Amino acid sequence: MILSDKTLMKMLKDGSLVASPIEPEQIQPASIDIRLGNTFSIVKDSSTGIINLEQKIEYETIETDTYVLLPGQFVLATTMEYFELPDDLTAFVEGRSSLGRMGLFIQNAGWVDPGFKGEITLELFNANRCAIELKAGRRVGQLVFAKMDDKALNPYNGKYQGQKGATGSRVFMDKEMK
Repeated sequence: MILSDKTLMKMLKDGSLVASPIEPEQIQPASIDIRLGNTFSIVKDSSTGIINLEQKIEYETIETDTYVLLPGQFVLATTMEYFELPDDLTAFVEGRSSLGRMGLFIQNAGWVDPGFKGEITLELFNANRCAIELKAGRRVGQLVFAKMDDKALNPYNGKYQGQKGATGSRVFMDKEMK
């Protein structure tokens, strides 16, 4: 079941859902708007020009209130908001249609697990032929929350728990199943 504004406001008030900082205008009928933070990370060039999934990927991270995303460029960004989800709640990350219509693709693999705590890292891609100026504090998407039928047996406690800022891939930490 997708949660309504009334339920989201109640949960924020009683502390069972944490979203901070948050303004009342961010609460929509069936979601909470997320705003762009001021941390951006791009993959550093490697000497081979190849990203290897088994090795740590190096990033260049900057803090700025304005970032110009060039055509065809990919950058990691973060939300202004820090979230804490209870063990029986999950969330979907959705980009804003108005920004998608400009060629700005916003994603984070689309999913926030129950029990997650941290800022949301967003993957931004400029599919336009023109650069797009991004500003911290601007609404870039929303989280749509869904109540689970029961608490998760194993709530999230993975490699991104507690992340702050635009957090790069930690795929090298995966323990692959054989």
